[in-house]
Amino acid sequence: MTLEGRVALVAGATRGAGRGTAVALGEAGATVYCTGRTTREQRSEYGRPETIEETAEQVTAVGGTGIAVQVDHLERGQVADLVARIDAEQGRLDVLVNDVWGGDPLFAWDTPLWRHDLDKGLRLLRLAVETHVITSHYALPLLIRRPGGLVVEMTDGTAEYNARHYRVNAFYDLAKAAVLRLAFVQSHDLAPYEATVVALTPGWLRSEHMLELFGVTEENWRDALERVPHFAISESPRFVGRAVAALAADPDRRRYDGKSLSSGELARVYGFTDLDGSRPDAWRYVVEVQDAGKPADTTGYR
Repeated sequence: MTLEGRVALVAGATRGAGRGTAVALGEAGATVYCTGRTTREQRSEYGRPETIEETAEQVTAVGGTGIAVQVDHLERGQVADLVARIDAEQGRLDVLVNDVWGGDPLFAWDTPLWRHDLDKGLRLLRLAVETHVITSHYALPLLIRRPGGLVVEMTDGTAEYNARHYRVNAFYDLAKAAVLRLAFVQSHDLAPYEATVVALTPGWLRSEHMLELFGVTEENWRDALERVPHFAISESPRFVGRAVAALAADPDRRRYDGKSLSSGELARVYGFTDLDGSRPDAWRYVVEVQDAGKPADTTGYR
């Protein structure tokens, strides 16, 4: 699988699934523009230490070309300037990954709409949905210049699962549902240009924030299983990134156009693995084991 000569924009590449995706695209040889708000000189409101420069360096270290650009994707002018730069430097855009999120500090679990902080909830919706719309608005004209582009809307949960389950609270639920629908409507708009648009969800992601929350690292994450047994099905951010890379390299990817997909589902199709060589199928596990109230057991799920 090679993506040499391809150009990707990963919007929200500072950490988590965005960083994992940028690096996975780099593994395949792509040139990857890594955007976000946190740089070595300035942190965003999120307050975490990961930077877009680190992500770009990791992309380059694995064989790609990483380019860090500080962008607030709520600021239209900054996004327009970003796309103009990609056009000037590369003359093409083959892959757009809308991964901007930044909502973790803004939501409260299982809190009714009327009790949730309204300002934080509305800020979450802006960060999680408006950023994606703005980025697509400016980036798609460049992407459709060549037929066969790929757009990935990163979300949490498949369309099937989210349609049947309450997700955290009203604001979180709305954000993830909106991104799923955004993939569907973009697939309609881009159909004449032979582009493919999908919504993609990782499973239980071992993001930097999650590892810190459980007091472990990527190297010893299994130490958390005694306290959180179902964490056994978790996956590194690289796993969902490899799903994006596999889609980008597949000449027949239009069979997935407009669909909601998961990293575990695509691993079964394309054969890629996580960093430890496994293929965690988290959403099937969640339904058949976790939600079913069964003891944690990943046999047959990774």
